[in-house]
Amino acid sequence: MTSGLVAGGFITGASAAAADEAPQHQGGAAATLNGLTTFDQAVLRVDGERQEVPAGLFEMTVDGGGTLKTYCVDLHNPTQEKARYLEASWDQTSLGGNKDAGRIRWILQHSYPQVDDLVGLAKAAGAGPLTAGTAAAGTQVAIWRYSDNAQVQALDPAAEKLADWLEKQAGNIPEPGASLSLRPSAVSGPAGTRIGPVTVRTDADRVTVAPPADAAASGIRITDVKGRPVVSATDGSRLYFDVPAQAADGSAALTVQATTSVPVGRAFAGVTKSQTQILAGSSQSAVSATAAATWATAGAIPALSARKNCAEGGVDVTTTNKGDAPFTFELTGRTHTVPAGESRTVTVPVAEDQAYEFTITGPAGLRKTFRGVLDCRTTGSTAVAMTGPQGSRPSPLSVDGTSSGPVSADDGPDLAETGASGATPMIAGTALAMLVIGGAAVFLLRKKKDPGAEG
Repeated sequence: MTSGLVAGGFITGASAAAADEAPQHQGGAAATLNGLTTFDQAVLRVDGERQEVPAGLFEMTVDGGGTLKTYCVDLHNPTQEKARYLEASWDQTSLGGNKDAGRIRWILQHSYPQVDDLVGLAKAAGAGPLTAGTAAAGTQVAIWRYSDNAQVQALDPAAEKLADWLEKQAGNIPEPGASLSLRPSAVSGPAGTRIGPVTVRTDADRVTVAPPADAAASGIRITDVKGRPVVSATDGSRLYFDVPAQAADGSAALTVQATTSVPVGRAFAGVTKSQTQILAGSSQSAVSATAAATWATAGAIPALSARKNCAEGGVDVTTTNKGDAPFTFELTGRTHTVPAGESRTVTVPVAEDQAYEFTITGPAGLRKTFRGVLDCRTTGSTAVAMTGPQGSRPSPLSVDGTSSGPVSADDGPDLAETGASGATPMIAGTALAMLVIGGAAVFLLRKKKDPGAEG
């Protein structure tokens, strides 16, 4: 069976066929930025120029319920008002290539808001009295020194003492795991078999498992390896799509959902171009992950997935063929063939800060649209805008665009990391998708033995 996979040139907007598809999400929390809420001032020096900037905690509202507190790890890139963010692994952001990323996580775990005893924190740092705003500013300044190699000092003397102490004391702590993910995110196989496994990775006590929307009509079930139906799962559970032999060639998706505290140190990347964030605290929040399966009675049976590859400066598009015939596809003028039982990964070069989108088509109406923004590096600049339209004024803004002042740590929910709770159904899983660049480009093709792995 031969099927076409076509990627067009750069597009300014989604096509009608792809308009309802969400950006590729490796699983976890999805949230909307509310703005900079708890902060004080800092002084940034770039090329001899002095600029006063706000420094502190941002707040995000999680889809389906929950609140996140985050710090910036991308100083010179402005945030966008009401920007959408997705939980991501470090290697999907500038943190992946930062040898000091583990020190940033140490700072998060040993300062505000994880440490909310401001008197004790000030004493440990040898600083004067701290408020929530100055503690947040000192913490952000210390983070910027490691995330952006920035020459920056807190304006408040106690905040500066805290920043110096955190920078000096910071140890190296490994990246935390995802709050919730499914690995791999795409599987395939013949009809009449159990297709998988898809492994659950989570720090929640338990997750709910939602079967495909048309499961009752199609007869597709989500089971364990022995064929027993599964409606909930735990970390390490292995899930399968049980597809009847008489099922017409097609595809389906399952979603797992939970309520848990997102681990401190998880990265949050903008769906559109917006300042990369790192998690400092989480209430109990809704998280989800989605995996898709493709099946057929004969011929090529491809599973398609994509993820950012910051190390290579592009997007990895992985095709796994579980059929009995080769799967041949065309990508921007080049033809690739994946033999039966094998997988291939095409790395598509994408310019830094470039939005990308493309659609992959396959047998039995298979269609995947991949889109996103490649934001893998921090960028030095004297223009710092913490919130607002790209390149706008360098002042913290509330959602309505007016200036906002420091907010007390007592306002709002407790955002210290408190652990996981039982799962509850909540939000529809993010649709499997993610994008590309077209135009004449040179693609790197390589073979991967484990295409489903993700951070």
